[in-house]
Amino acid sequence: MSNDLLWKVPEGEHVKLKKYDPDYVHPSFKRDGAEETLGNLGKEMGELQELLSAAQHHSLLMVLQGMDTSGKDGTIRHVFSQVNPQGCHVVSFKVPTPEEAAHDFLWRIHNAVPPKGVMGIFNRSQYEDVLVVRVHNLVPEDVWKRRYKEINHFEKLLADNGTIILKFFLHISQDEQTARLQARINDKDKAWKISSSDFAERKYWDDYQKAYEDALSQCSTDEAPWYIVPANHKWYRNLVIAQTLVDTMRKYKDEWKADLEERGRKELAALQQLRASNEVKGL
Repeated sequence: MSNDLLWKVPEGEHVKLKKYDPDYVHPSFKRDGAEETLGNLGKEMGELQELLSAAQHHSLLMVLQGMDTSGKDGTIRHVFSQVNPQGCHVVSFKVPTPEEAAHDFLWRIHNAVPPKGVMGIFNRSQYEDVLVVRVHNLVPEDVWKRRYKEINHFEKLLADNGTIILKFFLHISQDEQTARLQARINDKDKAWKISSSDFAERKYWDDYQKAYEDALSQCSTDEAPWYIVPANHKWYRNLVIAQTLVDTMRKYKDEWKADLEERGRKELAALQQLRASNEVKGL
C-alpha cells in the first residue's frame, strides 16, 4: 500500500480496509484554498469533457460506492459542477424493479452504460450485487461468489470497446458515519435525508467492510481499477477524485485533439471545394 493522494488497488492485492486511514490528507493539499483548487480542476475537466464529447473515441464511466453517508451525492454535486450537463449522465441504482429482477443482475447495468462521448456516473452500481445481497443473504453464496468473475468480464468488455472506467470507494470511519447521521437529526433542514434504513444497516458495519474488502480485492483490474478514497474530510474527498479524473483524461487529450484537428482540416478542404465550385456563396 502506498500513500499518494488516494490509494489505487493493484490487481490481485488482498485489501484490508483497516490499513487505510479514512482521515488521511496528503500534505500537498490544504483546506485553505481547496475551493479554488477544485474550481481549477473543474474548469479543466469541462474542457476535457468537451474534447471527449467531440472526438467520440471513448466514454468515461465513474463508479461510486461507499457506506451510507460516505458522500456519493455530495461528490457528484461538487466534482462535476463545471461539466456540461448535456455530456454527463448520472444513474442511481436502487432496489431492482420486478422487470430488472427477472433478468441477469448485469442487465440493468449494461443498459445504463454511457455511449461514446459521454461521461457516465453510477451512484451505486453492479457491486450492490456482491454487497447488500451478500450481507443480507438475498442469494446463495455460490451465486454472489461467481459474480466477481462476471463483473470482471463485463468491465473488460466495456474497456475493450472504449470505455474509460474509474471506480471509487469512499472510505469513512464508523465514528464519522455516526457524526454525520447525528448531524442530520440535529439539523431540521437536513431531516429529509434521514432514513431509518441507514440506522438499521449500521449493525451490519463489519459485514459490509468484509464484503467491500472482497469486492476491492477481486475486482480491481488494469482496465477497471478501484481507488480507495479517504473520505472523512469532504473537501479532500472531492479534490482527490477530481484530480484523479483530470489526470486520467489528460492521457487521452492529445489523441482527441489530433483527431479533431484532422477532422477540421478535412472539413475545411471540403468547404474550399464547394466555394471553388460556387455552390457556397457569401463565405
